[in-house]
Amino acid sequence: MDPLLLTVLVLGACWMLKTRQQRQRIALLAAFLSRHRIERNLESVAQGYLRALGETDPARQEQVWDVLRANEQELGSQVARLASDFAAADAAIAQVSLFPVWAPFASAWFPSFDMREALAVHARGIRRAIESGASATARERAFAISAELFLLQHTCHWYCRSKLVASARMLSRHKTSYDQVVGAVMPQTRSEYLTLVRRQG
Repeated sequence: MDPLLLTVLVLGACWMLKTRQQRQRIALLAAFLSRHRIERNLESVAQGYLRALGETDPARQEQVWDVLRANEQELGSQVARLASDFAAADAAIAQVSLFPVWAPFASAWFPSFDMREALAVHARGIRRAIESGASATARERAFAISAELFLLQHTCHWYCRSKLVASARMLSRHKTSYDQVVGAVMPQTRSEYLTLVRRQG
């Protein structure tokens, strides 16, 4: 067979496999997310933080923070339920390859982490950040919660696409690098997360 034709056929097969696998993962995660209002509340909280941080009147700023606390609690509860729900997912499809770009059967050939464990780490981290009010200012707390939420988004994109795509999306959307977000989350989250994603095998 012509080597060029063979190359085209192999690349075409890989592309179709990539599309099928990514669609399968996107559909699975979307099915779990559809049970909750995480994306809508995440956007509401993020916009609320921008409004609070931009408010020059201390009294009005405090009012915005007060309103946001209920949204934060609801968001934290929803992420916890998502993690609990996703724990029932099949182990095979829950594996996320540590290889930075998509490759056929990468989770079988390269070290991987379990998306079920990752969501549990994120749920605990978001809860800790939400409950850090006594030891942090409102601004510090908002930044910590935002970092936890950004890292959750990154993991979801990593699961559906690849680490490289997830990091590029984060940089494009939030003007923040992956390393910056990892460095900004709660210390215990960072420890648990890095232990998980650096696990070999």
